[in-house]
Amino acid sequence: MKLLAVIPYIPAPTWGGGARSFYVLKALANKYSVSLIALSRGEKSQETVCCGPLLEQLQSVDLVASPASRWRRWRQALNVVRGESSAIADRCPPGLQAALDRALATDAYQAVYVDGALTAAGLRLPASLPLLILQHNLEYELLYRTYLAERSWLRRWYNGREYRLVKPRELACCQQAAAVLVASERERQLLQELLPQARVGVVPNGVDLSFFAPASTDEEEGQRIVFTGSLDYYPNEQAVLCFARQCWPLIRERMPAAEWWIVGRNPPRSVQRLARLPGVTVTGTVPDVRPYLARASVVVVPLRIGSGTRLKILEALAMKKAVVSTTLGAEGLAVASGRHLLLADTPGDFVRAVILLLEDARRRQALAESGRRLVEQVYSWERCQERLTTLLAEEELLGRRPLLRDSLL
Repeated sequence: MKLLAVIPYIPAPTWGGGARSFYVLKALANKYSVSLIALSRGEKSQETVCCGPLLEQLQSVDLVASPASRWRRWRQALNVVRGESSAIADRCPPGLQAALDRALATDAYQAVYVDGALTAAGLRLPASLPLLILQHNLEYELLYRTYLAERSWLRRWYNGREYRLVKPRELACCQQAAAVLVASERERQLLQELLPQARVGVVPNGVDLSFFAPASTDEEEGQRIVFTGSLDYYPNEQAVLCFARQCWPLIRERMPAAEWWIVGRNPPRSVQRLARLPGVTVTGTVPDVRPYLARASVVVVPLRIGSGTRLKILEALAMKKAVVSTTLGAEGLAVASGRHLLLADTPGDFVRAVILLLEDARRRQALAESGRRLVEQVYSWERCQERLTTLLAEEELLGRRPLLRDSLL
């Protein structure tokens, strides 16, 4: 079977959503003949280098230049005037549609795989081909939760507007797809309740257990707290800003020697300014997060906004690190508070959990051991790829005729 894949970035195992896309694409390429269309920043980026062996495995690769980020606010304002969703438009610049049209005109494909329902929503896709959608989040849920969490009236209004525009489009694409793959059973149930006739399967996020392996010797450095995540992703930005405002002063008051390292790509100025705080280091983009995780005593995931599941938790557990997360941060993962990590949802509880682990090496070790066993049993990418292969048995899903496009569109 020939499969055409459309992804709104270059998939790579070096960052959150890119890792999910990378390993799913790898599993598809092992089973089918796959051609890829992807958005690219244009330069010889780290993502391109890491993805190189996988790209060579594909039948063809068409990298489309993504719009310049410096014009993003102008595009958002223009979309407001036009009554369009920026969440959809940003994933689907005109060049992506042109590349899709060229590919369909020059080769015969039996199915189309699209990374994200919002990417699918912005494209003109052939009604004659089965559509497979990989979801990282329920995007409408993420927008709604952002709307609820916002303090700024302008951001609140904007995210509420995006939510109203996105939800019907996202559900329409999921309804028409031959298969939709979500990251957790919670999301499957939510989507199935709204779309009883949709074909929805669960392919969990995973972790490369040989790459994210515990250090051979204890590399913890003092009372070091680490946060990892793409900082150009708004929920991560808000998580570290809230932690800095509500938790960090209390931790430093109790433990003056504590350090907090914020590790992640493309930190905005709001995050860069946190480096002025006592004990805080903002690394910016790093080639490899493992050395920073290896030196952590505690990994924090103070997310207040989100959907899907967090790869940062799986990576930390794989490296035998004690984790403190909000309940939302650990949502969708088969973790138990007190066994695999600690969950805390108020600033006071979060601070107490972090200090407890910083002061109790035995407790840290117990959580670390249990967390590593969990990812070995449930969340290796090999197991996730096996799940995908089972779901995508050709005669069951991609071999099906697509659903008729209905009034949702």
